[in-house]
Amino acid sequence: MKALGDLLVETAIVLNFPAQTAEDVVSILGERLMEAGYVKESFVQAALTREKSMPTGLPLQGNFNAAIPHTDIEHVNKAGVALATLNQPVTFQNMANPEEAVAVQLVFLLALDQPKAQIEMLQEIAGVLQNPELIERIMFTEEPQTVLRIFRDELNTKDE
Repeated sequence: MKALGDLLVETAIVLNFPAQTAEDVVSILGERLMEAGYVKESFVQAALTREKSMPTGLPLQGNFNAAIPHTDIEHVNKAGVALATLNQPVTFQNMANPEEAVAVQLVFLLALDQPKAQIEMLQEIAGVLQNPELIERIMFTEEPQTVLRIFRDELNTKDE
């Protein structure tokens, strides 16, 4: 499977986004993936529906929390990952405890076309999310190219 840095879609990196709700974020990222040909029209609704029954909010150690919405492979044309940083937190429900709200400012929307790729990608993102300094750098980045560079240069070199 490709590494996260290779799957990030530059046109689907939205920085400092003024989202009001989790749905706003999933919708904008899903639309960007659709415009780039990565996902089918059914993708956004499927991701939102899945988020309701299996939430993906993740409380983290540092100053920012994350969410990793995704959906089934039949809504995906080819593998890609969208990313958003938010200028204010939106509420996602906690992955481990769905009753609990998580104020999220970093969202990875996964569009994966292999069933086992989701588990591998979630593990890779979990590794990224355990690094508060890295999260801070992503949160304060203003250019999608810089985000790509962070993921490609710094993260891919660890695997080699």
